[in-house]
Amino acid sequence: MKKIGLYFSAVCIICLSSCDVQSQNKIGSILKQIPTGGTPTTLEIGQGIKQALEIGTSQGADKLSAKDGFFGNLAVKILFPTEAQKVEKTLRSVGLNSLADNVILSINRAAEDAAKEAKPIFIAAIKQMTIADATNILLGNKDSATEYFKRVTTAQLLEKFRPVITSSLSKVGATKYWGDAALAYNKIPLVKPINTDLSAYVAQKAIDGMFVQVAQEELKIRDNIGARSTGLLQKVFGYADTKK
Repeated sequence: MKKIGLYFSAVCIICLSSCDVQSQNKIGSILKQIPTGGTPTTLEIGQGIKQALEIGTSQGADKLSAKDGFFGNLAVKILFPTEAQKVEKTLRSVGLNSLADNVILSINRAAEDAAKEAKPIFIAAIKQMTIADATNILLGNKDSATEYFKRVTTAQLLEKFRPVITSSLSKVGATKYWGDAALAYNKIPLVKPINTDLSAYVAQKAIDGMFVQVAQEELKIRDNIGARSTGLLQKVFGYADTKK
């Protein structure tokens, strides 16, 4: 009976790729009732969580590094820094809409360009995760892997990511547009000069955007059996399903 269940599970997973959403949901409900291969070992749990995060960060980086990956995604789109929003408002009030638009577009293009380099940085950080951490993450909240990842790697990622962002800002012209905007703003009578560190700001926002995307990928693997693309993920997250 166990072999039949495993065979049926494999067939259903293959079928998921060619079914419509309604059919996928029905098959997913059936698969949840099928044995997932027993209790995974602690080693398998560690490997499964790392594999899930590697998939999530890889797919997240690929999506965000595409054209409009940041600019066209309202969840991660980078706007003027909070302390510089008055700059944008003032520039637009004096007819410099195109300059403000160029700043926003260029800093998002910089983040998209830098996202291409994010994948190896994130994967290297994943490899440092302990088995104990992985077990807690597996049985924790639906975003617990992302939250752990965010908590223990943000400072390191920011340090490594900032030079990449600085290069990308220059590459896509964001540094020039920002300089032009600051210069135009600072020439306006009675305004307080703005001195935002653009590289630090965009690097942090780009990393925040990566975490948003990774959280979406993590949730997909946790909630959608069809997204568990390997036997290890099926076993580990199938086990987690039984503990819900």
